[in-house]
This record gives sequence, structure tokens and C-alpha cells, in this order.
Amino acid sequence: MGIPNIYEDYKKILQDPEIDAVLVCSSTNTHALISIEAARAEKHVFCEKPVDADINRIKEVLHEVEKAGVKFQVGFNRRFDHNFKAIKTRVENGDIGEPHLIRITSRDPDAPPIEYVKVSGGMFFDMTIHDFDMVRYLSGSEVVEVYAAGGVLVNPEIGKAGDIDTAVITLKLANGAIAVIDNSRKAVYGYDQRAEVFGSKGAVQTKMMPIQQPFILVKQA
Repeated sequence: MGIPNIYEDYKKILQDPEIDAVLVCSSTNTHALISIEAARAEKHVFCEKPVDADINRIKEVLHEVEKAGVKFQVGFNRRFDHNFKAIKTRVENGDIGEPHLIRITSRDPDAPPIEYVKVSGGMFFDMTIHDFDMVRYLSGSEVVEVYAAGGVLVNPEIGKAGDIDTAVITLKLANGAIAVIDNSRKAVYGYDQRAEVFGSKGAVQTKMMPIQQPFILVKQA
């Protein structure tokens, strides 16, 4: 594949002067440590989400990044997705007025291996985190209140590992809007990712994941 070097120890990558940037895609419980060490080695960092489950640890990472003067980005890929970018543009252009309701559906085709579940940080940190980010991105507002309900309906082993596989989350935003997220680790029909922003002048929504133009409903009296 044209890969010049392969290392079993990530620290050797950080010591290589030929490497300018690193991608941290290891298990969640190692993201912060590797990101800190990479910054200290003056490498730019692309870190998979989440950076860490502890806010103080995240602040420590950001401190090291700023001190080193390197670039740091977290893998919130949906901000670059065709469908979500189109919805964001419609909202910013005022096509649907002031956002009132945001609905996001996020369902995986199958649950991850149990060994991964044990080190991923849990469904909210591993999967729903994208939806939390999308609510903030599409609304342009911060979350001020959260209610969540979860269960183990897909695989009992996930529950034994201390996690859930099904959830619904309601979020209240600073601008007064309300968001609802529903998640499942197993959709038998395949990957399912949808979003809708309903506002004072109409609504804009995506359907299933394949690339398409978001559907917009607008009617003013």
C-alpha cells in the first residue's frame, strides 16, 4: 500500500521528525493521553471523538495544544456532510424562520463488538455525541437542559458491559428551541441518519442517508 513505516508503539511515530500530523483513532480511553503527547511533540492532531469523558482532561488537552501552537481538530464529520451542510445553509438564510424544533434520528445497522463497547465510553460518548454536535450546529445555540432515557433492547451483553443500545434525548436550547434525538444500535434495514429543523416559517429535512437535496416546506400566510 506504499506505507513506508509501520510502528507498534505510537510514541515512535511522535519521535519521527518526518511526521507533521497524527490521527488519533485508538480506543476512547487513550485519546487525551495521545493527543497531549502529540502536541508536546509538536505534531498537528486530528482526534476522533470524544477527546475524553472528563471535562477537566479535555481542558488539559486544549491547554497543551495552545501551548504547543499546533492545530487540533475533533472528528465531527457530519459538519462536512452534504445533507447537514445544506440544512445549515437553509437555516442560516432564514428560509424556515426562527428554529423551534430539531429532530435527529441516528441508527446504526448493527451494534459494535462488546470489547469495543467496554472502552468506547458508552453509547452517548461514542454515537450520540454526533447528534449532540448536530443540534448545536444546526440551531446555532447552546444546550441548557437535558433529559435522556435509555434501555438495552438490542443485545443484553451491552447491558452487562454497562452500556445501553437504545435512547431518546430531549434538549432545551438557550434560544428557546427544543431538540429530540432518537438512537438505536441496530436498524435491520441499514444505516439510518435523518434530521429536520422546524421553524416559524417552515421546515427543512433530510430523509435517509444517500446524498440528496434536503426537502423544504415553506408556507407563509
